[in-house]
Amino acid sequence: DILHYKCLFHIHRLAAEVAGYADVAKQIIELAVNGAAQNRSYRRLTDFTDTIGNRVSGSHNLEMAIKYMYNALKQDGLDVYLEPVKIPHWIRGNESAEMVLPRAKRLAILGLSSSVATPPEGIEAEVLVVQSFEELKKRASEAQGKIVVFNQPFVSYGETVAYRLNGASEAAKLGAVATLIRSITPFSINSPHTGMQSYQNGVKQIPTACITLEDAELMQRMAQRGQKIVVRLTMDAKSLPAADSFNTVAEIKGWQHPEQVVLLSGHLDSWDVGQGAMDDGGGAMISWEALSLIRDLGLRPRRTLRTVLWTAEEQGGVGAQQYYDLHKVNISNFDLVMESDTGTFAPVALQFTGSGAARKVMEEVVKLLAPINTTKLEKHGEGTDISPWMQAGVPGASLHVADSRYFWFHHSEGDTMTVQNPRDMDLCSALWAVVAFVVGDLQDMLPR
Repeated sequence: DILHYKCLFHIHRLAAEVAGYADVAKQIIELAVNGAAQNRSYRRLTDFTDTIGNRVSGSHNLEMAIKYMYNALKQDGLDVYLEPVKIPHWIRGNESAEMVLPRAKRLAILGLSSSVATPPEGIEAEVLVVQSFEELKKRASEAQGKIVVFNQPFVSYGETVAYRLNGASEAAKLGAVATLIRSITPFSINSPHTGMQSYQNGVKQIPTACITLEDAELMQRMAQRGQKIVVRLTMDAKSLPAADSFNTVAEIKGWQHPEQVVLLSGHLDSWDVGQGAMDDGGGAMISWEALSLIRDLGLRPRRTLRTVLWTAEEQGGVGAQQYYDLHKVNISNFDLVMESDTGTFAPVALQFTGSGAARKVMEEVVKLLAPINTTKLEKHGEGTDISPWMQAGVPGASLHVADSRYFWFHHSEGDTMTVQNPRDMDLCSALWAVVAFVVGDLQDMLPR
């Protein structure tokens, strides 16, 4: 019984402590949404993406992006430094695909990262259309010497992305000469979407690219009619040695426990198409904006608030993994890791991974977001870049936004500033800043 009362008293004390931040939370929200900082994160993102453009791992554009952000964060009066990392360097080069039979038609394609090239004259071969890995296995005897076209339906990104990741190796095992994979998206205006793929060890590497939903379905219908389909594919992609790059770090030092850290993050790299405005320019900008809002109000938390703009996330969280390897020796000082990488549309909730006791604290923290109507705390903080920390037991949080259109534009030429909305970004920035500041200023770190 005594334990029970102690527990209740502790929860009550904690709720009162968090509730004491209501005025500060209102000030942050007011500044971001209606005050002098209104539209600021959107303007910053516009200036950045219009100036630099897309910025794929290993590219000159990514180097320019890191320099740009380093200077911008410095000018904003934050403590800024760069941490060196090694990252993949793949170049798309020229690529094209045409259907030769049963009629002539140009196919819109985007090669997948680390894809090998075709021979200079290209590959011309008959097509085998399948809708699943199961169907490919059943028709294994037909795959030899063919270009395998995967026309898998979009179920969810998490499930369907396996075709992009593993399609080339699965087809190569059966003697296929190339793969064309239906883009991982529920919606298309003849738009191909690129992304990461990984060759399996000991399996022949064959060229692989994504095609549009429309062309995948067209070839499916032709195959069902029994028509012979022939495609000519030309790709001169190449992988170069690992490139030097940086994770970009900006901080507001804690006044009492500067060694303890609340980490906010987004990734600075993108694919080599579109502007990388949504994926993940927005997440990077709100992680900067949160620090700006806190500094503008003259607030200084007990712990250090650290914004990390990761490099080479798109290649599988490469920069973030190296950051984790370098800093995990201080893992007990990491209070909360936060990542925004599913767009900065209108915020709906905060997603959280942590102990039951930490969840109780976070439930109180999100109540402070009542002025912007995002008081929901959902399960499962997510993000490629923070996952090593969460797997090691550090509490993690991510932004849940109204993301129904996210995969329409994801990894395509459509990922531009036109997708972004200034008010949505203000709301995301306000949420991000309130959560980071309050957690960073509480008497105690979140319980593990």
